[in-house]
Amino acid sequence: MANNFDDYRNIWVFVEQRDGKLMNVALELLGEATKLAKDIDDTTKVCALLVGDKVDSLAKECFEYGADTVYYIEDALLKNYTTDAYTKVIVDAVNEIKPSIFMYGATHIGRDLAPRVAARLNTGLTADCTHLDVSVAEYIKFAEENTTLNTATLKADDPDKGLKMTRPAFGGNLMATIICPNSRPQMATVRPGVMQKIEKREGATGEIIRITPSISESDLNVKIVDIVKSAKELVSLTDADIICSGGRGLGDETGFELIKKFADKVGGVVGASRAAVDSGWIDHSHQVGQTGTTVKPKIYFACGISGAIQHLAGMQNSDIIVAINKDADAPIFEVADYGIVGDLYKVIPELIEEWDNAEALFDASVK
Repeated sequence: MANNFDDYRNIWVFVEQRDGKLMNVALELLGEATKLAKDIDDTTKVCALLVGDKVDSLAKECFEYGADTVYYIEDALLKNYTTDAYTKVIVDAVNEIKPSIFMYGATHIGRDLAPRVAARLNTGLTADCTHLDVSVAEYIKFAEENTTLNTATLKADDPDKGLKMTRPAFGGNLMATIICPNSRPQMATVRPGVMQKIEKREGATGEIIRITPSISESDLNVKIVDIVKSAKELVSLTDADIICSGGRGLGDETGFELIKKFADKVGGVVGASRAAVDSGWIDHSHQVGQTGTTVKPKIYFACGISGAIQHLAGMQNSDIIVAINKDADAPIFEVADYGIVGDLYKVIPELIEEWDNAEALFDASVK
């Protein structure tokens, strides 16, 4: 727990890398950190924390997406993620350098690592955040637009710059904003896909500070013997350009056979509403929404999805939303760019047929 908050400065982002490639959420968090730093003061820096072995080349990408400084912790024992190793070296670095805010992506690694680091540092952690603020004025604006919170007790000119961390609660039915006033650093894991990357700053540079960690094999309780990648089909909703999602309107799990056929035809991946997942029709890994994955594809097809607020929160930033629903009054049509009122079991086969016809015409034109 921090005693003197004045000793704690700047915003850190754990820039998660796997096999020498930065995760997209790391770049999103650098963008968010850039926004927060401006709201704090002109001296607050955005710092990327890069951990691994022989991955210093990734610092260039960190600078191009908003980092002022890259702290690079390098050791052969850090080549692959292990909880013990990463926790130790990060805790040591935080104790030495003292960041005020520390953000992680809410990935499998981030969700494993951040709580352990927070516990070692005796500080708080807000998990699975979907919104962050430091400015009270900006938080009031967010709260008035997105919640039912009575903001009358908040003052827009309040100088407080503590991190306000907002996340879904009670199954996505409420939004909770959490603060960490009595300890530092203020820590949060943030869902992939909810923050915006800044426009790439080609050729941007900054300071690389190399940290030689104090770590040995005796510090590790787990040793990686082998890495075997799963052969099963993986769902990558956050990276998809096209998502075809099904909801309660499918009627039963066999409806996802049609959704998958449609997704395969248009080069997309299969998503689902919480109602479909809770009904046991499809695995949770496909779920889009506050309690699932937040997505921003180029095209989002909402098939048989009514448009509950929890689902809309996870997909309303899609470039184009196409809704197919029998109920003309379904809330999904309020956010849709294109709406089709009709039976999805008739509409989707017709769309597939039209797609086939368009492909045939294209093939004929290039022969």
